[in-house]
Amino acid sequence: MDPGSGPRVDAGGGADRPSAPGKVMTMAQAVSRFVPDGASVAMGAALEPAIPFAAGHEIIRQARRDLTLVGPISDSLFDQLIGAGCVARVCAAWVGNVSEGLGRCYRRAAERGEPRPLEVRDHSNFSISLALWAAAWGSPYVPTRTLLGSDIVRTNPDLEQAGGAVRVRPVRPDVTILHAQRADAEGRAHLWGPLGISEEAGLAARRVIVCCEELVDAEVILSDPNRVLLPETKVLAVVHEPGGTHPAPLQGYWRRDHAAYRRYAASSRTTGGFRAWLDEWVLGVPDRRAYLDRLDTGALRIVRRLPSVPVDYGDE
Repeated sequence: MDPGSGPRVDAGGGADRPSAPGKVMTMAQAVSRFVPDGASVAMGAALEPAIPFAAGHEIIRQARRDLTLVGPISDSLFDQLIGAGCVARVCAAWVGNVSEGLGRCYRRAAERGEPRPLEVRDHSNFSISLALWAAAWGSPYVPTRTLLGSDIVRTNPDLEQAGGAVRVRPVRPDVTILHAQRADAEGRAHLWGPLGISEEAGLAARRVIVCCEELVDAEVILSDPNRVLLPETKVLAVVHEPGGTHPAPLQGYWRRDHAAYRRYAASSRTTGGFRAWLDEWVLGVPDRRAYLDRLDTGALRIVRRLPSVPVDYGDE
């Protein structure tokens, strides 16, 4: 289906917004209700694209503390949350700034305990996927041979070598936050492009927050049921947040903002530089709309339409 099909909604939620039961809320409401202090939060499950930066920034604004971050590659989002003092533990494959290399806040926390000590439970991209599948399936572990010979097994208590395999124990996030191209008010979402481990992160979690570029009628989602990412019963909040992945890309909507990543890398080299960046781009704006108003988004928006061939489901 065409990524632009279905009723588009403006950033403020215009008159054509679909009917909204209790799941539809603002980002501030979703974080306030479902991301408490001490929660384990999975984000960045699609790896480099579809990273819910808007959600992470709202977590920082609400000064959440003692979080456990779960994910494969979150680009610089985890680094920002760590630098803001929100994080006590990271259970992930990698933390950094993909195109720029090192995550400076992560390194300061891991090496010097600044701004607070950080526990690190290392995984590979594959083993964090297995840990989430174990939680989704209700299994005590999933075996793999891929970690044999790795120091990860010695440093992560959730991994146990037994015979010729490694047992990967389950990781169950309290909440998984996903950003999709579109969703309906019940929480049924369509996400396309690279999915990474979005499905397993959603199924493993106790609850899910779905952020979306477009909030559409249920008929749009149900017209292509095979693309629905998760059962709507897993979703407790739906947030209409256009541009919520910036500076990460989103297939069909946003290009990656390489310059923003470079600016963040330069700013975060020092603690003072990071604090100045945080004040300007997170604490200094009330929400994502105000954040986007500070950007020239014209060059970042994808305007060329390249729809897939429609699927024919036939009739009864």
